[in-house]
Amino acid sequence: MPENILERVLTRELARQIDGILSNYQYDASHLIGILLDIQQIIPKHYIPEEIAYYLAQKLNVKITNIYDCITFYSSIYSKARAEYPLQICNSIVCKVKKEERLAMDLKKILKVEIDQATADGKFIIEMVPCFGACDVAPAVKVNGKVYGNLNNEEKIKAMLQELV
Repeated sequence: MPENILERVLTRELARQIDGILSNYQYDASHLIGILLDIQQIIPKHYIPEEIAYYLAQKLNVKITNIYDCITFYSSIYSKARAEYPLQICNSIVCKVKKEERLAMDLKKILKVEIDQATADGKFIIEMVPCFGACDVAPAVKVNGKVYGNLNNEEKIKAMLQELV
């Protein structure tokens, strides 16, 4: 990828943050999944842009295909922009018993979107994900690493959404 394209997308500040993450992993490509997850958290819309993938390949001295192998294989790593607040709903059996389906229906109604569809303003996307260990407070939503639990009515859901924005 031409260097001038990297400079337009990859700001000095973002490069500094990414280099910090890489340093934490001692620039060890065997930790690629953790590196990608950490970088994804600092990128607006929580994904790995193509330019960042090329930057990582260069910094870790690996082929770009190795980077994309991870991005395309793991369901928690994204190559396309998502939303500022990905609302992840656990779809495990415990959460099904605790009415996770009702939570998803309420979120779809409030936000006027379907599962895996971002709101028009790019703020929210609803995603169904495997268990994230919040069975004790189900139905729950995980947003950017934070769990919001006991979301068993519209008022609690709306309060959670208000807290985010």
